[in-house]
Amino acid sequence: MNYDAQPSVVRAQQSVLVTNKLLRNTYSLLAMTLVFSALTAGLSMAYNLPHPGMIITLIGYFGLLFLTTKLRNSVWGIASVFALTGFMGLTLGPIVNYYLSMSNGSEIVMQALGGTGIIFFALSAYAIKSEKDFSFMGGFLMVGILVAFIAGLGAIFFDMAGLSLAVSAMFVLLMSGLILYQTSQIIHGGETNYIMATVTLYVTIYNLFTSLLHLLGAMSGDD
Repeated sequence: MNYDAQPSVVRAQQSVLVTNKLLRNTYSLLAMTLVFSALTAGLSMAYNLPHPGMIITLIGYFGLLFLTTKLRNSVWGIASVFALTGFMGLTLGPIVNYYLSMSNGSEIVMQALGGTGIIFFALSAYAIKSEKDFSFMGGFLMVGILVAFIAGLGAIFFDMAGLSLAVSAMFVLLMSGLILYQTSQIIHGGETNYIMATVTLYVTIYNLFTSLLHLLGAMSGDD
């Protein structure tokens, strides 16, 4: 028997166990935060709350994201994740209400929801099953998201509908790439904190859904 090979085999087995645990924790927390976010969005819709506006949304998002990052290694990190996703759910409610007010609003919302689910689960499954390393996409995604974010602000300030649609299309592509990248990071040890992995995946789902809503609404002719 080759005793020298035993430690490497044990390390490989331990690595697989750690990865599987990280995936379970990440997707379990992600599922809970999505449900909680849906509940806060539902409350926002039921009470017809107005959208807080871009400035408050950005301050709330980045503030809670900073808090979550600081608390990611403690139990309070979980509480901050729910605070972040609950807040984002509140901002989502008025957006969904806007699209539901259209003549075919229910169809648009369901198509966006279905498209988001299909993209997320298909790309996540591909990254897990193929075990490919998508870490090379990190720099491109970071630059792409920054460019799209700035372009999105420009589209809002200068009321450029065409640019706004282009930004939504960019975000669909970028968030799809981010799903592959983040899932790959979990599998290959680039991300070891399930709280931060959950936040990243939640943000991809949120942006995918809102971007698809915008694109589908424009295609319907009512946006």
